Amino acid sequence: MSDQPILYTLDGDVAVIRLNRPDELNALTLDMLDLLAATLQRAVDDGARAVLLTGEGRAFCSGASLKQFGGSGDAGDRLRNHYNPVSQAMADLPIPIVSAINGPAAGAGVSIALGADIVIAGTHSCLLLAFANIGLVPDAGATWLIAKAAGRAKLLEMALLGEKLSAHDAKEAGLVTHVADETALFDVAMHYARRLASMPTLALGLIRKQAKAALSGTLEETLALEAAHQSVAARSEDFQEGVAAFLGKRVPEFKGR
Repeated sequence: MSDQPILYTLDGDVAVIRLNRPDELNALTLDMLDLLAATLQRAVDDGARAVLLTGEGRAFCSGASLKQFGGSGDAGDRLRNHYNPVSQAMADLPIPIVSAINGPAAGAGVSIALGADIVIAGTHSCLLLAFANIGLVPDAGATWLIAKAAGRAKLLEMALLGEKLSAHDAKEAGLVTHVADETALFDVAMHYARRLASMPTLALGLIRKQAKAALSGTLEETLALEAAHQSVAARSEDFQEGVAAFLGKRVPEFKGR
């Protein structure tokens, strides 16, 4: 196994990215975060049409490495320069992301897991915002992601009490797409990733942008963005293929263009 903190492979049209510090439950270091942001962009540059993000070992991610986060310097600057760019890269990626939560996702690990479009949680996985337990506040976008998906009450329950949220409770709260048995977790996540990779990639990227904008925008702003995006999508080769396949009563073969 490589000693690189981020592992990357291209499996067909799916870029598989693994957090790889299993001896420390994939705790995040600044170098690891920088490499993760760069690897997400690498997936796009390599022509991937979907990303599958998971962790090595028995945890998805235990959050920030406290050895580093508690060191000298301003904690806010570490977020601005290293954590936030990862969250922004995930939000801005022009291809969909599937996360497979294998074991605990804590702290900023929650933000990375929930920053995906399709979130698959292992049966024994959990989400934990433990920040208040050590005198910190949620970061890396966790406040926004959870409030928008599950509402104010669930966010405050998780953030103030600092208790574990099981995979099934996370699904019930609207934070997780699907709960899979641990033994099938990667295969289920890959199934979703391959399905997304076979779809009209340009349209999926525009849908991601619309969803993000709709969470904070007005109806009027959303209508304008939908119209602008539809102009772009309707000029794509994939739209032409989709119409031709529909009229020809056959399965479309999208190329992502």
